Amino acid sequence: MKHLLLSVVVALTLHTPAWAEAMKLAVTTSFHNSGLAEILLPEIKRDLGFEVQLLVVGTGQAIRLGEAGDVDAILVHSRAAEVSFLASGHGTHRREIMYNDFVFVGPKTDVAGVKTAQNAQDALSKIANAEAVFVSRGDDSGTHKKELSLWEDAGLDPERFGRWYRAVGAGMGAALNTAAALDAYIMADRASWLNFGNTGDLALLYAGDPDLFNQYAYVPVNAERHSHVKTSLVDQLENWLISDKAKGLIDDYQINGETLFVFNAKR
Repeated sequence: MKHLLLSVVVALTLHTPAWAEAMKLAVTTSFHNSGLAEILLPEIKRDLGFEVQLLVVGTGQAIRLGEAGDVDAILVHSRAAEVSFLASGHGTHRREIMYNDFVFVGPKTDVAGVKTAQNAQDALSKIANAEAVFVSRGDDSGTHKKELSLWEDAGLDPERFGRWYRAVGAGMGAALNTAAALDAYIMADRASWLNFGNTGDLALLYAGDPDLFNQYAYVPVNAERHSHVKTSLVDQLENWLISDKAKGLIDDYQINGETLFVFNAKR
């Protein structure tokens, strides 16, 4: 599992002494692409006095890092995968922190008519019926898992699709770049879309279905499985993430006047 550590590691500072305390947190590419990490990490360092190193991967890979004990905790957004992780004894508990939503983005010309969709399943059906180019992350991430569940709810199977369905096996930013280059449809989390600079001729076409709700949760790795897990730091970080200060930073984070996340941790 050590090869999984080739993911991006984001350090709090470039000059932290080698002896300083630190913990490893696997987070999703959608969380990192949102820019929120750049707001939270300096405050965490200032308040708690230790470094949080982010391993930026998809949810599926974050889960595998947790199973292998390569991180101390995970921050992901796929409830079913999180529940399975806990049921297998790899995590201690699941703490919901914040949410946003998924949106459908596509060419401004909207050849498939996604703007007129009645719900998320209808949006996907319109894309499939038009055989309009659709970019899927295809990387076992939380976004990819959600997309597949929506195709299933629509009675459609991506494995039977033609070349118009492009599974790129990449993070949210790279997948959005591909969609922009191909003038294609894509399902993205709202935060990544709002923070995406290379929009080209793409626009947000559909949002608002309750099925597109996107919850992020913090899950500590079970120290009974991996004795090196830094439970004290993990607990301190969790308490910070549910604090009034974290709430203010998360709720106040905006791009172009639009809120990216809503804090909903229960304390």
